[in-house]
Amino acid sequence: MAKVVTVAQQKGGAGKTTVAAHLAVALAEAGHRVVVVDTDPQQSLAAWVRVRAAFGVGNVAIPVKAAPGWKAGTEIDRARREGDIVVVDSPPHTESTAKTAIRAADLMLVPMQLSPMDMWATKPTLDLAGTSKVPFMLVLNRVSPRGNLNEQVLREIAKAGYPVALSRLGNRTAFAASLLDGLGVTEAQGKSPAAEEIRALAAEVAERLGAK
Repeated sequence: MAKVVTVAQQKGGAGKTTVAAHLAVALAEAGHRVVVVDTDPQQSLAAWVRVRAAFGVGNVAIPVKAAPGWKAGTEIDRARREGDIVVVDSPPHTESTAKTAIRAADLMLVPMQLSPMDMWATKPTLDLAGTSKVPFMLVLNRVSPRGNLNEQVLREIAKAGYPVALSRLGNRTAFAASLLDGLGVTEAQGKSPAAEEIRALAAEVAERLGAK
């Protein structure tokens, strides 16, 4: 049975869809059969996959299922039968579709920027994971190379006891630029620091899932 990774975050602008897209490519390049399920009504991730198919770009084929609203649970179940890792992009806000995507997960990733506002806004998503008994990891995103604020927020995360991915994603234009061309950053700039970061996250996720 395939493992499901749901990328969830109530706060808009945290980089949820960007993380889901690059993670899907990196996992597929590592040899996994990846299926993407887009449950966000905006369907940005599904549109990006269609760009890849239309222009014939990318090193790997990634099937996508558009599943906003009531279709979410059914499409996630179907995706489990087609791949060995399913990457689910969920809508912002803790609405019913997001709850379905989170409850279906074997692991939830929660992108978060290192700011007090982001940490506070993330709490409802983490609370939902707790009540649903879904394992989760914070993924620190758009991390600046230095700053006292980073350390202060990290101390607060540690106090709260939230699990944090060892792999951090920097504040790098390469992540957004590659998506414009229908590519993951590992395809567009394979030797860049951004590519190294997302590969490290993909390896960490696969290990957590027990995916060979």
